[in-house]
Amino acid sequence: MSGGWATLAAAATGIQVGATIVATRFVVGQTDPVSLALMRYAIGALCLVPFALAARRVRWQPRDLLPIAVLGIVQFGVVVLLLNYAVQSISAGRAALIFATFPLLTLLFAALLGHERLSVAKTAGVIVTIAGVAVTMIDKVGAASAGWYGDAAAVLSAVCGAACSVLYRPYLRRYDPLPVGALAMLASVFFLALLAAPGGFFLEAPMLTVAGWGAVIFVGLSSGLGYWLWLWALSRAPATRVTVFLALGPVTALVLGGLFLGEAVSPLALLGVVAVMLGLWLAYRPETPAARPPL
Repeated sequence: MSGGWATLAAAATGIQVGATIVATRFVVGQTDPVSLALMRYAIGALCLVPFALAARRVRWQPRDLLPIAVLGIVQFGVVVLLLNYAVQSISAGRAALIFATFPLLTLLFAALLGHERLSVAKTAGVIVTIAGVAVTMIDKVGAASAGWYGDAAAVLSAVCGAACSVLYRPYLRRYDPLPVGALAMLASVFFLALLAAPGGFFLEAPMLTVAGWGAVIFVGLSSGLGYWLWLWALSRAPATRVTVFLALGPVTALVLGGLFLGEAVSPLALLGVVAVMLGLWLAYRPETPAARPPL
């Protein structure tokens, strides 16, 4: 039964990622990527920390505190800064589609570490998915370099996030996901505060519209809940089977981006989504055991 709940949690996280990319695209023009990331995870941490403190006391092993904090800084600081930068120059749907390589990158990292077996079907899925992402980039050939920088930032964001998903596994076996998530998010808040301070973030309130504040609050609250669901799913299922549901992100972002941001959905983007979905199906469809020869 826990596997079914883990599947639902992972699916909810995939939808949440797409929705937050659209909300970020909406508000990023009113602030800068660092300030937006700091506000996002300060709100997220406020959601997680009280519940973590109210839970039973965690017996931390001192040697685990620094790695969890570093993973949090990369997961929330580096990954989101790169993604925030990406959506400044590319559409929300495009950023989400590139970020959809996350599960296949997770598969590659897990295979390199010996956690997963890279079968023929999974290898084919990797190739098809990468081809799908490449299709969406065809229209960038010969375009301004800023678009390529946005694409590169989204790819690097997915690489960092995939590595964290695999490296979290040992700590989620030792501790409950809630305190792990709270510690990781708090570490990222301090990291982002150090980056935001030189820009004057703490000297004056951010100049956001009412709708902009609504987007920030939505992104922050959904990030806190979404990350807890993410870690909870990772603690109960293999990383590759959890991250596969990030494929829901580009579909969500394309739909919401079209509805709320007026972003055009090009035929190439739709073709890319189809290719990504096909690649994920090839990579993660259940492998049936070989049939036994008749007696």
